[in-house]
Amino acid sequence: MKKYLRIILEVLLGLLFVVASVLAYVNWSGKRHAVVEVSSVSQEMEELDKDLKDAEEEVKHLKGEMDALQPRVFQLDAVKAALSGGQVLQDMETLYKGGKIEMTAERQAGIGALRMLAIGADDPNTVAAFNKALEMAQWKNRLDTVCAAQNALAAAGQKIEVLSECRNISTAKPKEAAKHDFHWGYEGKEGPEHWGSHFPVCGNGKKQSPLNIVAPFEKSKAKLTVNYKMGPLKMLNNGHTIQVNIPPGSTMSVNGTAYDLLQFHFHRPSEEQINGDYSAMVAHFVHKSKEGQLAVIGVLLQYGKENPAIKTLWANLPPKENEEYAPDKIAFDPASLLPKDLGFYHYEGSLTTPPCTEGVDFYILKTPSEVSKDQVGQFPYKMNARPVQPLNGRKISES
Repeated sequence: MKKYLRIILEVLLGLLFVVASVLAYVNWSGKRHAVVEVSSVSQEMEELDKDLKDAEEEVKHLKGEMDALQPRVFQLDAVKAALSGGQVLQDMETLYKGGKIEMTAERQAGIGALRMLAIGADDPNTVAAFNKALEMAQWKNRLDTVCAAQNALAAAGQKIEVLSECRNISTAKPKEAAKHDFHWGYEGKEGPEHWGSHFPVCGNGKKQSPLNIVAPFEKSKAKLTVNYKMGPLKMLNNGHTIQVNIPPGSTMSVNGTAYDLLQFHFHRPSEEQINGDYSAMVAHFVHKSKEGQLAVIGVLLQYGKENPAIKTLWANLPPKENEEYAPDKIAFDPASLLPKDLGFYHYEGSLTTPPCTEGVDFYILKTPSEVSKDQVGQFPYKMNARPVQPLNGRKISES
């Protein structure tokens, strides 16, 4: 009997020990959890305190910037007040319309800026002025003008995608800004279908180039004459095509108007179509009159025998992009690329690359020149042709 009582007591003592251990653990665990929670709350408080201090510093910084901008606000208000009467704007517009001073892209943007200050961004003529400046701007060398026009149009609520370079133009150094590219191309998001986002005329223009040249044609009595001269070869790979820059002295004339040949360049395949058919390539000869009118002679290059003029050019391609290359003792005659017959199709179009400026006379020669398949394959760009554009009621004449 005593033996059994002893066993029962030992079991009870063991159970009491287990219960005591469990209670002790629970008590210890609760205290530990509380300590962890207190530690976590303390850490969060420290982080919030740091965020608060950072916010206070940011507010001080912004206040400093606003104080620095205050004089500029006063200056802008003074300028707007001085121009609000509209007399200065009227005088400037009258001066330029009189033709005594050549209207450039920069001056056109200046007119837009005056209108924005005197009348406001909602004025339709303000929008038109900046759109015109964008059309006139030579995109490669006029980043400031392009940015001024794009930012102004965006401020006026126009649907236009402002170039990334233009968003930072105020902080970029001039030389650095000049090096920026506009990143347009012929494929994907940089392709022709997206050019209008950066250059509105490319998407909204009604007289765009190139065209599919099809009958009916109006008869033209105009005669095209060229007087190209041999000169030192100067070439440029501008990242979009191979361009040959021409020294002064080479000219062409049509309808009594003389034009200076500035440069010629190539597209593969041809941008123009004849009855829906492309040629292997096309050479565009870009001319400009004293009045600033642009005229382009298009020489279609169809597959055939080797072209000696192309052979000379391809043998002296520029080694680097965006650097004019003048090989030693190499002369070139632009006329060597022309066919003997200068009969043409004529229409009013545009530049075929951004900013797609309209008001360009195109003279597409009816007789093509030849180029070999190997020579076409040696051209650095496999495809650099804009698709044909709508005719939009334009007339095509034939000489």
